[in-house]
Amino acid sequence: QVQLVESGGGLVQPGGSLRLSCAASISINRFNAVGWYRQAPGMQRELVAGVISGGVTKYADSVKGRFTISRDNAKNMVFLQMNSLKPEDTAVYYCNAGPELGVRYWGQGTQVTVSS
Repeated sequence: QVQLVESGGGLVQPGGSLRLSCAASISINRFNAVGWYRQAPGMQRELVAGVISGGVTKYADSVKGRFTISRDNAKNMVFLQMNSLKPEDTAVYYCNAGPELGVRYWGQGTQVTVSS
C-alpha cells in the first residue's frame, strides 16, 4: 500500500511563504510523475505543479514565478515552496504520484489558508 503524507500547511498572511512536504512510503523513483494539486471549496481539483520523468516541470499559470516544486529522491519526498501567497491560494493541497500526473496515488491533503 503506497502512502503519501503531506505536511506544512497552515495559516499565513498575504505575501507570506509556506513550504509543503510530501513523504512517500516507497521510492519516488518508481513514479513517472509527482505533483501537487489543490482544491478550494466549491471548485474542482486543479494541478498546481508537477514533475514528470526526465525533470520536466509544469506549473499552473496562476502560480508561475511564485511556487517551486522539488523532489529529494534519497528521502522519498516532494516539496512545494510557495512564496508571495495570495488569498486565492487558499485551498486543500494534495500530493499526487503515479504513472502520470493526476492519477493513482493521493495524500490526505493539507490545508493552506492565506488571510490577514
